[in-house]
Order: sequence, then structure tokens, then C-alpha cells
Amino acid sequence: METTSKSTWIWYPGDFEIWLGNRFNNRRTERGAMFPPFWKQDSHWVTVEFSKTVVLDAAETIHIKTEGDFNFMLDGKLQFGMPEAFEIPAGEHRLNLKIHNQFTPPALFIEGETIHTDSSWLATYEDKIWIDENGVAHGSGIYVPAASWHFDTHDNPPSQFALARKEMQPQSQKAISDGGTLYDFGQETFGYLKFQEIKGEGTLNIYYGESSEEALDKQYGETLDRVDILADGQPATCRTAVNHNGMLLLLHSKAFRYVYVETEGNAAYSQLLMDYEYAPFDQERSGSFRCSDRQLNDIWKVGAYTMDLTTREFFVDGIKRDRWTWSGDAIQSYLMNYYLRFDNACVRRTIRQLRGKDPVTAHINTIMDYTFYWFKSVFDYYTYTADIDFVREIYPRMKTMMQYVLQRTNDKGMAEGQPDDWIFVDWVDFPMHKRGTLCFEQILLWKSLETMCLCAKTLGNNPLQDPPQGSITTDTYLADAQHYVVLAQQLRDKLKPTFWDEERQALMHAIEDGQMNRQITKFPNMFAIIYDLLDDDDKQKVMDSVMLNPEVEAITTPYMRFYELEAWCQMGRQTEVLNEIRNYWGGMLKEGATSFWEKYNPEDKGTQHLTMYGRPYGKSLCHAWGASPVYLLGKYYLGVSPLSPGYATYEVRPHLGDLEWMEGSVPTPFGSIQVKMTKDTVTVKSDGGEGIMIINNQKTVIKAGQETTVTL
Repeated sequence: METTSKSTWIWYPGDFEIWLGNRFNNRRTERGAMFPPFWKQDSHWVTVEFSKTVVLDAAETIHIKTEGDFNFMLDGKLQFGMPEAFEIPAGEHRLNLKIHNQFTPPALFIEGETIHTDSSWLATYEDKIWIDENGVAHGSGIYVPAASWHFDTHDNPPSQFALARKEMQPQSQKAISDGGTLYDFGQETFGYLKFQEIKGEGTLNIYYGESSEEALDKQYGETLDRVDILADGQPATCRTAVNHNGMLLLLHSKAFRYVYVETEGNAAYSQLLMDYEYAPFDQERSGSFRCSDRQLNDIWKVGAYTMDLTTREFFVDGIKRDRWTWSGDAIQSYLMNYYLRFDNACVRRTIRQLRGKDPVTAHINTIMDYTFYWFKSVFDYYTYTADIDFVREIYPRMKTMMQYVLQRTNDKGMAEGQPDDWIFVDWVDFPMHKRGTLCFEQILLWKSLETMCLCAKTLGNNPLQDPPQGSITTDTYLADAQHYVVLAQQLRDKLKPTFWDEERQALMHAIEDGQMNRQITKFPNMFAIIYDLLDDDDKQKVMDSVMLNPEVEAITTPYMRFYELEAWCQMGRQTEVLNEIRNYWGGMLKEGATSFWEKYNPEDKGTQHLTMYGRPYGKSLCHAWGASPVYLLGKYYLGVSPLSPGYATYEVRPHLGDLEWMEGSVPTPFGSIQVKMTKDTVTVKSDGGEGIMIINNQKTVIKAGQETTVTL
């Protein structure tokens, strides 16, 4: 870790995310009722010690700010009180501060001439100290580098974190016959309503809708607010709203395009506004895509907007209903993010929040496949960013999570759902049992074991020069890598002999009660292509017999269409994929979508598009996994992929499909990689890294800072 010349707030790694995640995940409501998540919620460590050794040429005064009560030890000697300023003498000294905070994560900010809190400080939640009969303290905890983000002033502590806001007006409003007013904000959005010039005594009944039908359906709409107003214009309770100089501000954010408002009694207001809430991003560093097909341009823009709406404190699944962090949704958000905003702080926050703390008592989100996606997301992150410090931080929790997984495998070393597990796979419109040993789950488990090996090997080959006390040793990392590579290979060797049917040229669905369930679905077969489980000949067999076979049940969620079309792209079917994108995502646009949905079935008509889970408006019309064209167009058409961590080396395999031209950029740690392609030429310009352009099996070196053009 590097010492900086600027102070920042620090805390124990993961604690800020766990605390923020608890606030985030518990904001969900259903028709005004609080609705907590289904899974275990951890808490931050309430007492954390921060420490650092400093060497000073001259005495120096430090200024101390904390979130929580604290004590301060200099060279092992406890100092009086909780000083806001303290003079450190010249020489070498050890600084230790213990902070207690039951309500928000213990956090520390120290600023001096040369002494600054940053990630070079160490943190521990463990207190293994014991005192002998002479009063001498012995022992210590396990120390890790402290965490930080962008809280870089003493008056901006982590507990005050909030997303940005800007005021917006509805695009239109219409009086409804029963006395209320329907407001249309023009597109799906997210934020806080504001009522100008609130007055009178009565009630505001507020109904939100992603569609006008939902907003006007007072009985079955998913989200609503009810605010009682007293005679002085003040809300009857401070839980729902506050009156600020005559402006009634609602305290709970909602997703909507439409808002229907009815008043009771004498309550009145002059105008409805909203504060749009968003995660800021750098437009200049963002990914982009444009091409000769106007419909595809619209699809990319709506996909990008969908991602922006679902990029919040964490990557959220859908902004209306769940508003939770789900690992299966998140891994797709990460991949789309790498080709759009490159908001890697949000990736780290989400990975930490999903994992929580030890001991492990359930799968992530209680879903077995979501645990497996979580493992893969860590190495994906390293591949795109080269942030080895994060891998080092999260690895111990990866290891204990894998221990939990392996303890629950059967005598064949395969994963089976236990009574308290949720086996999700996908929402399907056809009968599909999820009992027994699913081939799909074994492929994900194999990839998880391979990921554990890659992470352990990477850490073992990149040791710290001065590792903190209690750190995992290089030998342990390398031993772990060998352990996991054996387990991964053992499982891989079983998969094809167990599930492959040569006559049907496909992987079968599952083993149930010792018998093979010979149902064929796309799920295990397309992941076998994506993860290179099969050789090239078998991949082609799977494409012909499963992926392109109209008799195999179709996938109707954007969630799994993400992987289905990725498999098609890997098999060189970019032209067909463009048509699928036009038909599927273009179909949503024809239905009036301003963000992409949780599920889309082209066979549905009218309000059937709004229904899900047995509820007339249960479907999310802004769902992160709906934005997959952003990823597909960046990776498989612009063709940009890292070959080594952080794009130190990378490749560009552009594919025009049936387009006349395309252009775009992909964000990287060093800037961007820009690609322009027509039927005659391809031009690539990169801000860094060592690149290779591959077209028709011909390789051309891409030099940083220069335009490289190839004539086709």
C-alpha cells in the first residue's frame, strides 16, 4: 500500500459496504409496507483498531476526527481522553486508535503535515490481547490494510454518503375523472417527489407506476405513499416527509414514470416536482457505441440508461420492486459496466456487500448458482482492472465461502440443492424441475473452483514485500491453488461422461434419484460453450442440436438471453445476434419501453407485458439484466477484450455483422480504446496498453497513442 500526501477517512474493509447495504436493501416496500430481504444480514464490527508506525524528523501535530468514541495510544501508552489534536514527538512512533460505534462503521480521519490516514494504515477488529500478573499486555489481532474510498475531508465522513440529485419536472399532467391528477415524467426514472406550496389539512394519496395502468390502479399498484398533512402544512409524521419552507419533500425514493396523486380534505399543492437521484459518472471516460442502424443505436442508448438507473449505492436488480443486490443480476451489471461507465468502486462495493461476513450459513442471496457467480465476479474484476489489492482483501472470504460449498457436495463431488437452498437457474415458461444434481450447477461449480485456483495462484505469485501480521503466506496461496486446480479438474473430468448424450449431442438436464432426467434445456449447454467446457467439435454439435433447435424451449428473460447470445457470438454468429437484438430488445422499444425489462415474451399482448409473479404489475420494467446489448456490442462487435489484467495487453476482434459501419469506445484503467469500422477499413486508437487487432486471422500490432488502420 502506498502512503499518500492527502488524508482520507478509513475503516475496516467491507464494513462500510455491509452497513450501507443494510440501509439499501431495507428500503424496499410493497404497497407502503417495509419489506426486508430474504437472507441473513450482517453488521459492521462495532470496535475497530487502526494503527501505523511513523518516523518524524520533527514534532508534528495531528488533528483527529472519528465516527465513534475512541482511545489513543502512543507507543503503547494510553493517552488521556479523546483528543481532537495531539503532538507527536520527533522520532519513530507507533500510533494505535480504537474506535467504538454501534450505529455506523468505526471510521478514522487524521491530518497532519506528514501523517495522513490512508490505505497504508492497518486495521483489525480482533482483540486477542491478554494481560499478565505484572500488567503487561500480550498478543494482537490479524491486521489488514484499512479501506477507504473518496471521503477526503474531515467534514465528509462515510456515514453521510448520498447519491447526487437534480430537480426534474413532469413532461405532462392530466386531470382524472375521479378527482386526481396523473403526471407523466416521460420516461422511467427514480427519485424523490416534492410538492410545492403545500397547505391545508388532509391527506396526499400517491400512486406510482412504471406504466399509466399501474399508477391508476389504486388497488394493485406495487408502490404507493400516503402522507397526512396537519393544519400548518406539516406532515403528521417525520417518517415519510418533511416540510421545508412550504415544500413537502418525501423521504423515500421510488421508481416510476407515472405518478397519480389524489388529495383528501383541504390538502393542496401548486406543483409536483421530483429530485432525480443518480450515481455520477465521467462521460468522457465512458464507453460508447454508434452504427449505421438507428434501431441498434436506440437499443444501446436505452441499455445505457437502464444501467445508469440500476447503478446506485450498489448494482441493484430492478429499481421498482426488489431494489436489492442479487449476485446473478450483479455479475451481468459488472460486465456491462466494464463496457460502459467503468465504475469499479461500485463493483467492489457490491461484491463486498453480497459476501458479508463469516461464518457462512447460507448461499449468497440463498441461491446456489448466485454463490458460483460471485466467485467468478472476483476474477472478472481483476481481469478488467488489475486491482490485486482487492483480490487480496476478499480472498479469505472466498476461501470460507468455498469451504461452505464443498461441505455440501454429494459423494461424487457435485453440488446438489439442500432443503434450505434456492436453485434458481432462470424464470422459465415451461416445466423444468430443479431437483437433484443439475448439470448447469456443476458447470458453475467447476468454474468457481477454477476461479479459486486463479486467484490463489495470482496472489501467490505477487507477494507483498511487508505483509501485515497474520496475513496469508505465499506458500499457503500456492498450496491453495494446487488444491483447487485438482478439485476443478476432477469435477471437469466427470461432467461430460455423466451428462453428455452422444445420440442427442447435448448435455442432459439433471440426475434425480439416481436416474438421468433427459430433458434438454439451453442453460447447461450454452454455459459449456461460454466456459470452454467442450471442444470445438462438441460446441458446434450443441449449437446445431440445442441452441439453434426450435424444438428446445426458448429463453424469455433478458437474464439468460445475455448468455445465450454470448454463446452465439463466441461461435461467430454475430449477424444472427444482431437480428435477435433487433427483434427482442427492439420489441420492447416498440411496446414503449424507455428502459429494459425483467422479462419479455413477444407473444404477450397489452397489459400482459406488465404481469409477473401472479401480480398484475409485478414485472420490473427497469431491470439491470435487460441491458445486455451494452456488453455484447462492446465485446463482440467493437471486439475489445483484455488479455492480461487491466488491459496491459488486449485484443480487438471487430465484427461488423450486417452493419455498414460502426464506431465506439471501451473504457480501461488507462483511458479508452476507440474502434471505427466500415466494410473497407478498421481503425483503432488506444490510450495505453499493448494491443493486437485480429481480423480474418491476421494480426496487427496496436501502438498506444497512435491510430492503427487496417484495410479489409
